[in-house]
Amino acid sequence: MTETSSQKDISVIVPCYNEEEVLSIFHQRLSAVMQKIGMSWEVVYVNDGSRDQTLTAMNVLANRDKHVSIVNLSRNFGKEIALTAGLDHARGTRGVIVIDADLQDPPEVIADLVAAWNEDVDTVYAQRNTREGESALKKLTAWMFYRLIKRLGNKVVIPPDTGDFRLVSRRLVDNLLLLRERHRFMKGLFAWVGFPTRAVLYDRAPRTGGKSSFNYWSLWNFALEGITSFSVLPLQIGTYMGLIISILSVLYGFWIVARTLLFGNPVAGYPSLMAVILFMGGVQLMTIGIIGEYVGRIFNETKNRPLYLVEKYQPASE
Repeated sequence: MTETSSQKDISVIVPCYNEEEVLSIFHQRLSAVMQKIGMSWEVVYVNDGSRDQTLTAMNVLANRDKHVSIVNLSRNFGKEIALTAGLDHARGTRGVIVIDADLQDPPEVIADLVAAWNEDVDTVYAQRNTREGESALKKLTAWMFYRLIKRLGNKVVIPPDTGDFRLVSRRLVDNLLLLRERHRFMKGLFAWVGFPTRAVLYDRAPRTGGKSSFNYWSLWNFALEGITSFSVLPLQIGTYMGLIISILSVLYGFWIVARTLLFGNPVAGYPSLMAVILFMGGVQLMTIGIIGEYVGRIFNETKNRPLYLVEKYQPASE
């Protein structure tokens, strides 16, 4: 936690990338909820290298509301890093709330998270009951991803249909910030830390304004990040595929020898030969690619660069 002269009960972390259209509405709804909760609070807006006027909108909010803190990153580092930057600068002594600004996660659900929170629970996560405003394909791929990551997580239990929207204790945040790997899958890191958890169901709303920066290619890379960050199963699959293909190749070789001894050796068909060669080559290239994904992550970690750089930090003045 960044040391400052003023601390709050709760910090609300909001990573932002091109959220100019919705930021004012979001803050209005967030403020109404936080005022009713009755604890001291701040909201930490993290500008992740936005290309629109998001930073200007943040400055306007900071001038009007003493609860607003701003962390302006030096460039776009990605949402997972921006979320980490917000957690680093959170001054909440009791808890931290993570939420997006696009209003798909309604700020009003925060009241439910706080109501379900007590000293025996370190995490209250918002679990999606419905997903309005999303295509059938996106809903299907999201459903498949969460079930797949649950099976690949080994001893780390990542709850399905759950994003970053959650309330976590100060104790959990302090332990989470000890994890400084560069390739960050925050849903998995929250689960890896452990501690008692509780779910609150809610209906996810359609995006109020702006355009999501997550296209299907980004979602694919995000899924790849989650899988490789918390499981070595892809490497194990490559090993087992190689073992199975080797066994089948030996058996096929015995069959060829036996057939030649019994029936002679007529010229074999060219298509079947090419099919086997191409199949074997494809499996080898895929396995090398899987290994490359892990080696690339090792390479990035060994550089030991800082996760992000802050251009300016403006703490809440209240």
